[in-house]
Amino acid sequence: MSVAGLELPRSWPTVVDMLAGAAERGAEVEALVCGARRLDYATYLACVAGFAQELESLGVKGERVATLLGNSIEACIAAFATLAAGAQQVPLNPLYTESELLPILQDAEPRVLIVDAASAAMATALAPRLGIAHVIVAGASAHRLDAWHAGEVALRSQAQSQALALLQYTGGTTGHAKGVDLTHAAIAINVAQRESLLPSRQAERILCMMPLSHAYGMAMGLFFAANCAGTLVILPRYQADEVLASVQRERISVFPGSPTVFNGLLSHPDMGRTDWDSVHTCYSGSAPLAAATLERWRQAVGAPVFEGYGLTEAGPVLSFNPAWREIRPGSVGMAAALTEIEIVDVQSGEQVLPAGQCGEIRARGPQIMRGYRHRPQETAEALRDGWLYTGDIGELDADGYLYIRDRKKDMVIVGGYNVYPREVEEVLFAHPDVADAAVLGVPDDYRGEALLAYVVLRAGAQTSADALLGHCRAHLAKYKIPATLRFTSALPKTQVNKTDKKRLRNSVW
Repeated sequence: MSVAGLELPRSWPTVVDMLAGAAERGAEVEALVCGARRLDYATYLACVAGFAQELESLGVKGERVATLLGNSIEACIAAFATLAAGAQQVPLNPLYTESELLPILQDAEPRVLIVDAASAAMATALAPRLGIAHVIVAGASAHRLDAWHAGEVALRSQAQSQALALLQYTGGTTGHAKGVDLTHAAIAINVAQRESLLPSRQAERILCMMPLSHAYGMAMGLFFAANCAGTLVILPRYQADEVLASVQRERISVFPGSPTVFNGLLSHPDMGRTDWDSVHTCYSGSAPLAAATLERWRQAVGAPVFEGYGLTEAGPVLSFNPAWREIRPGSVGMAAALTEIEIVDVQSGEQVLPAGQCGEIRARGPQIMRGYRHRPQETAEALRDGWLYTGDIGELDADGYLYIRDRKKDMVIVGGYNVYPREVEEVLFAHPDVADAAVLGVPDDYRGEALLAYVVLRAGAQTSADALLGHCRAHLAKYKIPATLRFTSALPKTQVNKTDKKRLRNSVW
């Protein structure tokens, strides 16, 4: 269902044009804040232009540039400079271990890898094995990406609307990440699509604690700020004390968060002592917030939380509770402009179901991915006749509000991060003492969901739970480590000898 009469606000051909437009409208407006460092838009654009020319000289046009950077001013400059240089950016999570990065980099085949000091040693060791031509270590003590001055260098963008802009990797049910190909047009128009539901004001001050390597952090932070010529206040990571201090000190107006953030802050002792008067809008995604949490937050802050729904494959925004209508607790809102959302039967995927009936969510619109890199079969399964089949189960009400009823296959969302249990299971299977393993998501008041692992040890093995969790820590990012690990003598099986996760879930519930 699409929303009749919903108009698309102004859309830029590319997000690079978006940034240039912001600099033209307000050259001296504060663009980026990270700790004591502050850049205005004129300087921001000059740094992007200067670094883009440097990347061009390395032959990146039409190639891929991978970025392995924590939240920082460098991450923002590197992202826009890569796009301006005519390359496709591959944003990578700096929490990833070498085991997680290796298959992604093998698939992405980047020409250049940009890292910060924390990842420099690992990147330098990996590059020769993968044929990566150049490694750039960005930072104050290495290669300064903020060294250009306003007016020093002109932007000569190589970004083309229909060219590939982003290669974002999302977890796979087989345990291997899939690279999502998105064009410049797709990501630029998706910013305008979100605006159709949640109009921003000029010069917003946006708090960015979400990873800038993640689709949510890019769409609701990096690109959002450039679109409204606003100030992006960057935190290296989520720390409740610093979040509260930044809201008050930086006079934040837009607060994008997640269930982990909202639940965590509501229980913080300084929550009630923080001045929230400047905040007028809050966003949430990844997992639904309880109606009681939404009400407690509104009472504490004085601003509503608008929940939405999206996927990396969809640029990422598909829906949000609109600012000009009531917020419906439990719903992820209405389809954005130029977006159609339908519920279809799960067997054929062709019969469109009426309001109130559950089925698979499919969507189409100009923000949808071009496909999965190097995965024609999975692309054909996900994209059919112009529709993106999400694999998520949901229903629409009579007014077009969408409700998510079941998770996409076995995916678990831990603190805003997508985790596919199969990846964690593969790591457990690699331990010599593990005969069988199953991982699933369970409700968690703080993180939204947490991982629970069941493990069957080989006969005679004496490995402890701590030892197995240590093995996981060596091969997985922190948020993928099971919160609980239980030993069992056997796992329930289906008639075809597959692990029966439905029975496991029922036993947990």
